[in-house]
Amino acid sequence: MTGTSAHVAYDPHQPRDLVGIGIGPFGLSLAALAHGLRQREGGRPGDFGFAFYEQRPAFHWHPGLLIDGATLQVPFLADLVTLADPASPWSFLSYLKARERLFPFYFAERFHIQRAEYDAYCRWVSESLPGLHFGHRVDSVRWNAERTLFEVDFTRTGGADDAPDAPDAPDVLGRAYARNVAIGIGTEPHIPVPLKPLADAPGVRVLHSADYLAHREQLLAAGHVTVIGSGQSGAEIFLDLLRARPTGSERLHWLSRTEAFAPMEYSKLGLEHFTPDYTRYFHALPEAVRDRLVPGQWQLHKGIDTETIAAIHDELYRRTLHGGWPDAVLTPGVRVRTAGRVATTKVELHLEHLQQGTRSRLTTDAVVLATGYRERPLDRLLAGLDAQMCRDRSERPLVDSEFRLVLDPGVTGSVYVQNAERHTHGVGAPDLGLAAWRSATILNSLTGKEHYPLPRRTAFTSFGLEHQEAPGLPAQAPPFTPLAERS
Repeated sequence: MTGTSAHVAYDPHQPRDLVGIGIGPFGLSLAALAHGLRQREGGRPGDFGFAFYEQRPAFHWHPGLLIDGATLQVPFLADLVTLADPASPWSFLSYLKARERLFPFYFAERFHIQRAEYDAYCRWVSESLPGLHFGHRVDSVRWNAERTLFEVDFTRTGGADDAPDAPDAPDVLGRAYARNVAIGIGTEPHIPVPLKPLADAPGVRVLHSADYLAHREQLLAAGHVTVIGSGQSGAEIFLDLLRARPTGSERLHWLSRTEAFAPMEYSKLGLEHFTPDYTRYFHALPEAVRDRLVPGQWQLHKGIDTETIAAIHDELYRRTLHGGWPDAVLTPGVRVRTAGRVATTKVELHLEHLQQGTRSRLTTDAVVLATGYRERPLDRLLAGLDAQMCRDRSERPLVDSEFRLVLDPGVTGSVYVQNAERHTHGVGAPDLGLAAWRSATILNSLTGKEHYPLPRRTAFTSFGLEHQEAPGLPAQAPPFTPLAERS
């Protein structure tokens, strides 16, 4: 920790039922439903105490990718609460009503809203919901066996929510006690190893797509720009640059390791991989099977939506109307072997085509890395629980069906995770459409009551011959009768 030895005032005799770490969409979803749980209990102080901490000074959701016109890849019903509690005051429709925009939205007939609108909705919730503390960096979590509570140590940084006018104030240390903890610290940009030295070097335009809008004007002024990565972010950035550059002088490259600029799987039955039914099925599979499945399912969440693909093709085609081809090169199946600086500011990429086995060099003025995100590791934050955590054969934390870390039986409290469980729960872990269901599952689990009734079945597909029951729900007939039970 840094800063002074002063401490934030707290009452050690009033532990909270839940302390949340991280206020992204998933933490915000859990906080909104936790607030609803308190209201269901009569709204009396102390009925369900919670606090959520976030190191950033305010809520922001991928600000570098809020490109004008870019939409969510999930319907607006995948907000923070609706799929668990449609009557919640924190729904997207409640936000529209509060802003007197409900009728315009009704006539707009939009099922998929713009990313900027989703960000504005989440900020509205974050600015209105009690129990949220921005400008607080959680440093460690450990179990106090004598008090049977978790100790959550944090640093309140200068300019925190309770001292917004004092950006240069010294850091202040604090501690909260909790019966349960939920961790939703999100993901961090992934920069491939060959490009990391250039991304860290001053004066070289190699940046991650997370910072795209902050550098957009410099990229538009660059002589030649290369976009690396064929997911939705890479496609949107390529399209945005293409539209802004003059016909015949586009000077763009778009490269990807994948074998094609492939569409995202968006068929109705394909989307059932993002249901609680599939999550339960996946969790029950052997570890080795889960590890084989996840890489092969990339097109479920790393492809490009068909509208964006069509818009790119339309824009390229429009530039051929008077003859000639646009100066834009789109090449899949390519990896960057190494990279270096040329003439102070230019970048030289050493490329290899994975199918041809050929190699070449590309000199460019700027590189945008649309290379995705990785889960932030929990090891530093949970170092105080390391000896009590159970791990799988790959040394990853074990997570049970209710999103709890599997801990030593001596730890009677629970630590829940959000978007840190893809290895145990599958491709739906980072999906916004499962946020409310997961939050409701966590709250039902930690209270031992079904405050939020959840559906027993959510998919037409029966993913296995043996049915996986939802925790805490009545048994349901399996889709197939085991041979041993047939007469």
